[in-house]
Amino acid sequence: MKNFSLHLATKVLFGEGQIANLKDIIPKDARILITYGGGSIKKNGVLEQVNAALKDHTIFEFGGIEPNPQYTTLLKAVTYVHAHKIDFLLAVGGGSVLDGTKFIAAAACYKGDAWDIIKDSSVIKSALALGSVLTLPATGSEMNAGAVITRIETGDKQAFHSPHVLPRFAILDPTTTYSLPAHQVANGVVDAFVHTTEQYLTYPVGAKVQDRFAEGLLLTLIEEGPKALHDPKNYSVRANIMWSATMALNGLIGAGVPGDWATHMLGHEITALHGLDHAQTLAIILPALLRIKKTQKHEKLLQYAQRVWGINEGSDAEKIEKAICATENFFQQMGILTHLSDYKIDASSIPSFIEKLKEHGLTKLGEHSDIGLEESAIIYTAAL
Repeated sequence: MKNFSLHLATKVLFGEGQIANLKDIIPKDARILITYGGGSIKKNGVLEQVNAALKDHTIFEFGGIEPNPQYTTLLKAVTYVHAHKIDFLLAVGGGSVLDGTKFIAAAACYKGDAWDIIKDSSVIKSALALGSVLTLPATGSEMNAGAVITRIETGDKQAFHSPHVLPRFAILDPTTTYSLPAHQVANGVVDAFVHTTEQYLTYPVGAKVQDRFAEGLLLTLIEEGPKALHDPKNYSVRANIMWSATMALNGLIGAGVPGDWATHMLGHEITALHGLDHAQTLAIILPALLRIKKTQKHEKLLQYAQRVWGINEGSDAEKIEKAICATENFFQQMGILTHLSDYKIDASSIPSFIEKLKEHGLTKLGEHSDIGLEESAIIYTAAL
C-alpha cells in the first residue's frame, strides 16, 4: 500500500428529515445563496423544505445551473454573489450544481481571470463557505474537493481541485431522489460505478481494505441500481445507492492505491464536443479501455471477474472478457448504451477528440501514464 494522507472533513447528515437541520449548521448571520439547476427542487418539495429550515436566515436564489455546468452561467452567479454580498453558498441538487457552486465559491474570491482557476487550481487561495443538499447521487462532489466545468464556446470540459472548495457539510436524504427520471438514476449509478473502477481496476499494491471496500460498492450498485429503476420509492435501495455514490469518490477507496482516470479524461472530450451525458461517455469508454489495457490490468481484472461477477470458469483471458462483457451488460441493463455509434458518433470525430486531449496536456493518461495520444485514438476506435 502506498503512503497517503486522508482527511474527510465534510460533515454528513444522512437520512430522511435531515434538511431541517440546516437551521443549526449554517451561521445565523450568513447571507446565503441557494444554487440549483433546472427547477425540479421546486416541484418535488425540496426547496420548500430548505426554505422552511432557513426561514430565520437571509437567503437568495440562483437557478439554472446546467448539467455539465457552463462557465458563462457560473460567471453570472459570481456577479450576483458580489452584488448581494453573499458569504455562504448552499448547493441544492446533483453533482453539476455542486461542481458549479464550488467554482462560484472560488471565483468570487479571485481577482484575476476566473478561467485561471481551471487552468491552475493552485491560484485558489480562498473561497466562500459552502454546503450541500444532495438530490442526485452520482459524482461524490458533496464530499470531495473536485469539480468539472464546461466552457462550451471553446469546447472545453476540465476539472479543478482545491481544499478551499470542500463542502463543510452534506445533507443526504434518500427521499429527495424518489422523483428522479429513470435516465438520471441510471447516470448516477453508472457514474458511481466507474468512479470505483477508476481506483480499483489498476494494479495490486496490497491494499486489501480498499479493494474490499471497492468491491462492496460495485456489488451494491450492481444489485441496487436496476431495483431503483423498477421500485423508485424503495427507501433502502435509494439509501444504499446514495451512500455508495458518496463513498465512491470521497477519498476513502482511493487512499494508498493507484488511480487510472483515463476513462474520465477521454469521456470529457466526448461531452464537450458532442454534448453526451457524462455517464454515457463513461459507459462507452470503460469497456473499450479495459480491453485495450487488459495486459497491464490483468491481475485486478481477474480479481474483478472472480470477486465482483463470480466468474470462475475458463482461462484467465476468458474470465476477463466475460467480466468486461458483464460490465457492458450492466450498463445496458441500466438503459445506457455503450458505443459511440449508438449516439451517431463515427470515426470522423476521433481526430477532434485527440486534438483536445493534446490541447489539455492529457498525453500521459492511466495509472502507468502510458496512454498517449496514439493509444487514446485506439481506445476511441475500439469504442465505436
